[in-house]
Amino acid sequence: MEARTETVTVADGSFDLHLWLPEGGRGPVVLLIQEIYGVGPYIRQVAEELAGHGYVVGAPDLFWRIQPGWVSDHSEAGTAESLKIGSQFDVPHGVADSAMALTHLRALPEADGGAGVVGFCLGGSVAYLMAATVETDAVLSFYGSAVPDATGLMEKISCPLLLVFGGSDPYIPRDRVAQVEQAAAGRPNVEMYVAEQAGHAFLNHEAPQFHNPEAAPAAWESALEFLRRHVR
Repeated sequence: MEARTETVTVADGSFDLHLWLPEGGRGPVVLLIQEIYGVGPYIRQVAEELAGHGYVVGAPDLFWRIQPGWVSDHSEAGTAESLKIGSQFDVPHGVADSAMALTHLRALPEADGGAGVVGFCLGGSVAYLMAATVETDAVLSFYGSAVPDATGLMEKISCPLLLVFGGSDPYIPRDRVAQVEQAAAGRPNVEMYVAEQAGHAFLNHEAPQFHNPEAAPAAWESALEFLRRHVR
């Protein structure tokens, strides 16, 4: 699988956009937005899998203003450091950077077809906020903690949107997820997937403290099917 790093330039600097290409060299694009752990092993494995399904995948380094190239493991110390880095993250800048990264992806010679956005944790919040302001074919937001406080943005979202949560997430309690379900009800472009027995970041097989091996496969297959339907 071919991979390379592109550079995206914005008004106050530039950042890396890590790129993975499908076997055929061309395909629809997916912007993959990182967790607080950076573009680390888990995000890279997700990118490789998506590229294996035929997508041109780009993962931007969103912490470039704080600590370029930040990658941490999922240990207690790594999580504490990642939370510290994440606390310095400027969300509006991150949304704008992600929008620029998506524009860059769409302009690549390998881009052929639609464009989607997939975000996990911090990236799930950024992906959801992007959906209200950036034209794209589909957005998948996994356990974005900003979503419950921003359900009013759904009125501005016209693209297909899949919101994935764990029903037993201590960081996003079930009653907060219910608020999102209520806001999504009756909106034909919005789908909800709640794994009731799963907690936060339950798809992340690199993090034993989060991963739910029973819930993860079905949720991920639903996500892939959603992409197949909407990003051509």
